[in-house]
Amino acid sequence: MALLLSCDSLSKSFGPRPLFEGITLHLEDNQRTGLIGPNGSGKSTLLKILAGLETTDTGSITTKRQLRLGYLPQNDVFPAGLTVEQVLLNEHTDNHGDEHDYHVDVSILLSKLGFTDVDQIVDSLSGGWRKRLALARELIKKPDLLLLDEPTNHLDVEGILWLEKLLLDAPFAFLLVSHDRYFLENVTNRVIELDRAYANGFLSVIGSYSQFLEKRVEYLEAQASTEKSLAGIVRREIEWLQRGAKARRTKAKGRIEEANRLIVDLADVKARNTQREAANLEFAGTQRQTRKLLVAKKVGISLGGRLLFSDVNFVLAPGTRLGFLGPNGSGKTSLIRLLTGELQPDTGEIIRANVLKIVTFDQNREQLNKNEILRRALSPGGDNIVYRGEGMHISGWAKRFNFRSDQLDMKVGELSGGEQARILIARLMMHPADLLILDEPTNDLDIQTLEVLEESLEDFPGALVLVTHDRFMLDRISNELLAIDGKGGARMHASLTEWERAQEMATKSEAVAKKAAAKVASKPPAGLKRLSYMEQREWEQIEEKIVRAEAELESRQKAMEDPGTSRDHVKLTQCCREFEKSQEAVKTLYARWEKLDAKQKD
Repeated sequence: MALLLSCDSLSKSFGPRPLFEGITLHLEDNQRTGLIGPNGSGKSTLLKILAGLETTDTGSITTKRQLRLGYLPQNDVFPAGLTVEQVLLNEHTDNHGDEHDYHVDVSILLSKLGFTDVDQIVDSLSGGWRKRLALARELIKKPDLLLLDEPTNHLDVEGILWLEKLLLDAPFAFLLVSHDRYFLENVTNRVIELDRAYANGFLSVIGSYSQFLEKRVEYLEAQASTEKSLAGIVRREIEWLQRGAKARRTKAKGRIEEANRLIVDLADVKARNTQREAANLEFAGTQRQTRKLLVAKKVGISLGGRLLFSDVNFVLAPGTRLGFLGPNGSGKTSLIRLLTGELQPDTGEIIRANVLKIVTFDQNREQLNKNEILRRALSPGGDNIVYRGEGMHISGWAKRFNFRSDQLDMKVGELSGGEQARILIARLMMHPADLLILDEPTNDLDIQTLEVLEESLEDFPGALVLVTHDRFMLDRISNELLAIDGKGGARMHASLTEWERAQEMATKSEAVAKKAAAKVASKPPAGLKRLSYMEQREWEQIEEKIVRAEAELESRQKAMEDPGTSRDHVKLTQCCREFEKSQEAVKTLYARWEKLDAKQKD
């Protein structure tokens, strides 16, 4: 274990409101750390401070000498007009490094990340592929420590699974901000939660996310017990202080000072214990008794001449929890528009119950007026609202969604993404629904709000359609899954686990088919001599050699990362040499592959 980065007593405020105070923590080279916390706790700001993009109000940061630090922000920005390959080639700033070797490194990395057309213009990439390219831009720097801010944003479920594998095999340490609980569970071995509910401003636990949850419960229960104990002591001390002056004079002055200190301590613990109040979310159903709210029969639709899906069948009844799965651009949003009646199917039909009440959460938040102030966004008709037959003042309604009174006159556009999402949820709650459609409701919501949202959805009496990349929510809420494959097909699954098994089998079948096709394609037409006899034999075998070399490289890397190896200096040195040798072999094979490929195309 080697120390990569330390921060001591970091504090940061925006205006009069502090984000965090006195944060002291250390990051080591064997740690894969998840950073969580409520919206507004300062997670993204802390990452920017560690990356050197923002300054801290107080405190200091020290790093190991020549630390290679990478930073992946939430939003991916690239210069206009560049190709995928040019983005990475522009990162080559080492004048002493070999240009050819760097080109080979770029080719290998882009291939591993799934890029098949390195000449594609970046501007034409989807959000998911832009995220992959942004990650490639940091990986080509070969970081010792990578900071990632919401890396699963814009990735579909398949993309998230791909990113999980990449990070699990990563030779570097990382600190990532994420609200994806399965992602945190699968890739991290340490979790830090930024929250003023903790005495130090954060809680750090070595272990998985589920182990962190266990330790957090223990911590908060102990803190609640401390509050109860302190309250009893303070009550007795106050009774003593309220006695006559004559009685107090007979006591030591130190006891009065101690009583004052205990009162301050109690107030501090109480304040921390009230920090963890979550938004109060509750969706109302219409109590309609109709069994078939909506029926889809053999539904299909095309867009721009491309078939999105066909022969889709399902029934939505009260209690149905239907989750939609599929790659970005596969047609999930189009299917939602079919359900709401905004689009008509090309084939099949959708039958809706009479006067069906549908309430929709829009992932793009186009329903929000960014120039409107919060109080009007929450209550257009005035400062009093009626919810479930009871009157309530706007300040109480806002507090239910974790908004402060001083935010009521802020413009919606000035609020965070999570806060804007809570506005939309507040609006949904005002309208009883037969069918609730949630299109990516988890974007920007903190884990605490996600947990409350899930509890509310479980209690919703109507039918629910859920589109989300959050596997935890899909697993917890959905009792049926419709997977759209992006190639015109759609299939029902009983659970997320069953879908994952089907995906794994499909991926293996596709890989076998691609290898067979590649072997056929690699043979030149009869009579056409582009490669010599020996080169042709080499070309036919080189793909298999690359596969074996990459497997050996992966094996060397795992051996090097083994805790038993890291404790044995001699063994670690030998493993490092073997890893470098395997790495060089892969580079050489790829370089040779490029040369042979270019020769046969001449």
